[in-house]
Amino acid sequence: MPDASSRSSPLLIGLSARIYHPTSPVPSLGGVFTRTLHYLEQSVAHWVMSREVLGVMIPAVEREGLVRRTDMSLRNYADMLDGLVLQGGTDVSPETYGEAPMKPQWAGDRVRDLYEMELLDAFITAGKPVLGICRGCQLLNVAFGGSLYQDIPTQLPGALKHHDENTYERQFHRVSLVRGTKLASLYPERTAASINSIHHQSVKELGHDLEVEALAIPDGVVEAIRWKGPSYVFGMQWHPEFMALNQFHDEQLDGTPILDDFLAAVRERKSR
Repeated sequence: MPDASSRSSPLLIGLSARIYHPTSPVPSLGGVFTRTLHYLEQSVAHWVMSREVLGVMIPAVEREGLVRRTDMSLRNYADMLDGLVLQGGTDVSPETYGEAPMKPQWAGDRVRDLYEMELLDAFITAGKPVLGICRGCQLLNVAFGGSLYQDIPTQLPGALKHHDENTYERQFHRVSLVRGTKLASLYPERTAASINSIHHQSVKELGHDLEVEALAIPDGVVEAIRWKGPSYVFGMQWHPEFMALNQFHDEQLDGTPILDDFLAAVRERKSR
């Protein structure tokens, strides 16, 4: 049994870093934007921290920095932290799942892919729960051997509009919760809901030992996946952190049950 101090201590949840790579020529912003930046979006940090959790951004270790890969293993973070959230951001590189980019703008961030896949492996090896949001969901699929549609409008021309620069987090569509899945069990009174949609890539070939838990209506694009292995690994294409800030839509899916379920798994793992 854990002692009183361990029961009262907050959970430590790691959040993967978004990475800003300076371009050449450097944008007119100058200053800090001439440097590689690792950053965390406030909305996802606050969403996780809304449940008396301490959020810890995990920086990548790249070649040009002062710290070398041999100096610090990402496994040290998996040992010290209680769970991991893979936040959204730049496309997953097609090279990461064995394809060439169909267009230069879909090249993605190979550096971030490798960093997050190493991070994911460390947390899974440690048996620590993992939650993936948008890009995080796609990264999970690729890490388990799956592939992605590089661009939904190009490769699935009859699909819904899953991304709109003008509306961004206010872009919504319907989603079906697959019966009999863990996700569906979190919403016993619902079979469908509305979610925001801010992605132009999506799951193509499903990764090994993953199951689909939500599908877009009516095009069937995969919206949520879960690992069937021994530890908690779940990914969703939508951004619950944006919906937590505003009631954009009467039928929008409340992300609270998902966050609470993830943190319950974290607490259960920590108690062991």
